[in-house]
Amino acid sequence: MGTSKLFPNTVAGVLEALEMSFGKGLYADKVIERLLRQNKKWGSRDRSFVAEHTYEMVRWWALLWGILGQEPTTKRKDLQKLFGIYWLWRGFELPDWPKFDAVRDVNIKERLHTLSGTATLESYAQWFDEEARNQLGEKWDTIAEAMNIPNAVNLRVNTLKSNLEEVRSELQLAGLEVHNHPTFPDALVLAGRPRLNNLEGFKTGKFEVQDAGSQSIAPYLNPKPGSTVIDACAGAGGKTLHLGALMQNKGALIAMDVEGRKLGELLKRTQRSGLSIVQTRAWEEPGVLEELSNSADYLLLDVPCSGSGVIKREPDTKWKLQPEHLDRLESVQFSIIRDYSSLLKTGGIMVYATCSILPKENRLQVDAFLAHPAGAQFELLEDRTVDPSHHNDGFYMARLRKLA
Repeated sequence: MGTSKLFPNTVAGVLEALEMSFGKGLYADKVIERLLRQNKKWGSRDRSFVAEHTYEMVRWWALLWGILGQEPTTKRKDLQKLFGIYWLWRGFELPDWPKFDAVRDVNIKERLHTLSGTATLESYAQWFDEEARNQLGEKWDTIAEAMNIPNAVNLRVNTLKSNLEEVRSELQLAGLEVHNHPTFPDALVLAGRPRLNNLEGFKTGKFEVQDAGSQSIAPYLNPKPGSTVIDACAGAGGKTLHLGALMQNKGALIAMDVEGRKLGELLKRTQRSGLSIVQTRAWEEPGVLEELSNSADYLLLDVPCSGSGVIKREPDTKWKLQPEHLDRLESVQFSIIRDYSSLLKTGGIMVYATCSILPKENRLQVDAFLAHPAGAQFELLEDRTVDPSHHNDGFYMARLRKLA
């Protein structure tokens, strides 16, 4: 059994994060941000410890409680025992702390042999395990396992300002281990999780942090320089920036989102990236759909979804997502493709995309749209599913053309 020294203050930090995440329903990333702000004396190793082990205990929540043999709770004394189980499961020895006495002699291998079922062994909510199996069949077993392997940090090189070789060399000179992505031509893969915000290349917009699977969507739309492109669900703008680079900063790129206030951060990112062709419009603006009707040569609908394809990066989704959320999201997705498809010109290309693994949010939504009067003038050119793997999240994308 390996050894790795534990410190009471950082273990307490992990337990507090779990209490807030599962007890108050907060997402782990927000909880960790708050804890790091509150504990300014923590060094880089302390901060990394709290972040890593909080995320991993969230990821393996159901399995760890199964090994412990208790129903989940957020009581501190039970979370202390759970951390002890987690530490033993990771292959480490427990320190001689009284709080771990109750689990010190637990035989992890024997306990694991008593457990069964994907929901427990791969640690998913029971309802989601059943839903995913109903929609995906035997494929779910492979995906369930893959989504428990944390992604490496992926970067997208901003071709408006640099190139792959230059960015890779600059990162290596900064002491980072970095490799070309095996699939995506403008993507780099980092070893570990280094802080990037202070690097000159990040400050000057030479690269962005963007999952490799996400990087496949803008090229799938493949907008031409000089065209009019609408990113109707732009959010923080990662794909907007990628679209602008593919357009070589030529033409018109309109970024939309449900609330105008969300688009302010996007504009800051466009300035850093060197893009000057981006305009922002909010869904809530009166008459915006009518004004932009039949105006786009290319339309991206990266719709709100369950996020089930990005569980590798956001393990909270395993526990925060509820069945009623899926029903509501599917309704929203259909209304977006039905209404916002009107923004496309005749002959234009539309991509419908999600970061979901579930067919009901993906191909079945496209099929429903094509069967609806709003989709009667569209044809499906092709669709593609990017399954979660060691190198990327899970995504779906469908490319359609407006015929008339």
